[in-house]
Order: sequence, then C-alpha cells, then structure tokens
Amino acid sequence: MNIGFDGKRAANNFTGLGNYSRSLILQLSEFFPQNQYFIYSPKVKRHGQISSFFEKQNIHLVLPEKSSLLWRTFGVKKQLKKDNIAIYHGLSNEIPVGVSPAIRTVVTIHDLIFLRYPQYYKFIDRTIYNFKSKYACKHADHIIAISEQTKNDIIEYYQVDPSKIEVLYQTCDDSFKQIIGQEFKDSIRIKYQLPEKYILNVGTIEPRKNLLALVQALPAIDPEFKLVVVGKKQSYAQKVIAEIEKLGLGERVIFLKDIPFTDLPAIYQLATVFVYPSFYEGFGIPIIEALYGRIPVVAATGSCLEEAGGPHSLYIDPNDAAALAKAVNAVLTDQKLADQMKAEGLRYAQQFNTANLARQLMNSYSNMIAKD
Repeated sequence: MNIGFDGKRAANNFTGLGNYSRSLILQLSEFFPQNQYFIYSPKVKRHGQISSFFEKQNIHLVLPEKSSLLWRTFGVKKQLKKDNIAIYHGLSNEIPVGVSPAIRTVVTIHDLIFLRYPQYYKFIDRTIYNFKSKYACKHADHIIAISEQTKNDIIEYYQVDPSKIEVLYQTCDDSFKQIIGQEFKDSIRIKYQLPEKYILNVGTIEPRKNLLALVQALPAIDPEFKLVVVGKKQSYAQKVIAEIEKLGLGERVIFLKDIPFTDLPAIYQLATVFVYPSFYEGFGIPIIEALYGRIPVVAATGSCLEEAGGPHSLYIDPNDAAALAKAVNAVLTDQKLADQMKAEGLRYAQQFNTANLARQLMNSYSNMIAKD
C-alpha cells in the first residue's frame, strides 16, 4: 500500500524530530519493502543524511506544485488523493485539516509539554501547538503516544478515550547501536579536543533541559572529570555560562555545537557517564543513545525518563543538585556499579530494537485498514 507522512522535519531537520522521522520511515522501508512511502514536505534540504534518505527506491519526496505556508495543513489533501494514499501518518503532533475519510489517519504525539509547562513557550507558539495537537487527537483515527507519560497527558488534557491511544516507543539511529572502533574514537577525541575523562550532556540548552543543575552539581563531582555539553544554545545558555563563571568552572565545561551526526556516537562512547537532568520530556532518545553505547545514565524523575532508562539507571530529583552530584560520583567511583549499569542498560535497550518497533507500527497500520 501507499503510506504518506508529514515530512517537513524528515526533509529539513538534522536533529530531534528530523532524526526520529527518518529513522522511523527507514525502518518501515527496510522491513516492509513491498510498500511505497511518500514524504510530503513544503521544501527540502539536499544535504548529508537527508540526501541519502531519499535515495531509497521506495521512499518518495513530494513537494507542493505551488509554495504555500498552509500546504501541510490544507493543500496537501489533493496530493494525498492523487497518490492513492491508504494511510497518512502525522509524525509530529498534527495532521491536515479535513482529510478524506477514505484515507486512514494516525498521529504521533511526542509530548504536551507546552500545556504542562507553558512558561517555557511563547503565548503564540503554545496556542498554535495546542490547536494542532487538539485537532489531531480529536480527528485522527489512531493516536500513537511515545511514552506512557505522554499517553496520560493526552487523556488528562484532551479527554481522549484511552482505547484510541497506543504507546509505541521510539528508538535511536542504528549508528548509535554499533560499538565504534578505537581508531575512529581517537580521531574524534583529537578533532574536538575532548578530555580523557568526561561527563556528557546532549540536548538543546534551554530551561526545560535543566543544564544549570548539572553545572551546580559539578563542584561536588570528582574534579578529574570535565563536562562536555553538546547542543544548540538558546538564551538560557547565558544563565548557565554566568553560573559557570560564578563557580569558577570555566576550565571544566566544554560546549560543542553543530556536531556532524556521524561524529555523535563516538562522542557518546568516549564519555564515562551520561547525565540528563531534564524537568520534563516526551520520551528521551538521548538516553537510548547512551544505553546502546554502553554508557551509564543518570537522569531525572518527574516525567518519562525512567521509561527510557530502565530500572538500572540512576534517577534524581531535577531540583536537587547535591543528589545529582552524589549519583554521578557513585558511577565514577564504583566500577562494579558502572559495569552493571552498562550491561543491564544495554539489555533493557533491546526492547527498542528497530525491527520490533517497525513491526509494531506496521501492525497498527494493518489494524486500521482491517477495520474498514
């Protein structure tokens, strides 16, 4: 059958939802090659992993005949009919308005953080996000939540019948699941001037990600270990940098940005521990990337990170910098604990196996078609 996807992020974004979208579609195209996969996007960046993504024979890029800001919301409907799409999947909290009933629709809801923590969003942004998410949850034939926490949020905020929602976890790109050779890791260490011992944090530098707590914990963490932060800086970064200067940690914190995707797995695997003290997430793919790389994880309670990290990762209150330092030091000083976390974390991550998740998603599609 022909399956359509909202491809704005798959065709343009090199991180986050872009990686998620491409990974999911590639899984389907590999394990179910009998189908044709149509990616609808208002534009495309012909570059790196995006270009190689569209080289697959059963993945087709569809651009609008006439450029329009509202094409994804309204104009794409005619193209879906033309392409004989059986199922349309909105990969990031939205679907087009008024899709033909003949086309089954499914939406992935990543999170409703803009409702739970509105202070992190501009009024106009959260208004738009809420409109799109609420419409999609009401009108889609099926909803995929990426965690139990997200499912609970959908039920709480939009009063959706739980039977309409299915939890399907995400995975990370397969490149994170391979152990990187020492020669390449050595070249990455030299390229980015990485220290011999470091703690790793990956994610946009914004209030919700709570990097400040990790910086405040750093003075109480073994001074042999530096902190490497990979992520795009937002205005919140100035607050983090001010705290670094206040605490005299300028020599212990290294910021990296615009890292090529191909280099990131090695940066993970060179780390001693991965720390993710975020206040709230829809799921937490960076944790999965760390687990597959055999890196112990310390994360925060309060959302869904326990679902991503499993029972053998360590969790702390995101407001407690002292507890965070204690947890990190436990990993750094107890090799037996660290080895157990690596082994059990990798074992836990197998539930996010690419083939299993692709099969679960295709079963969802097939069940929708079977209901007709």
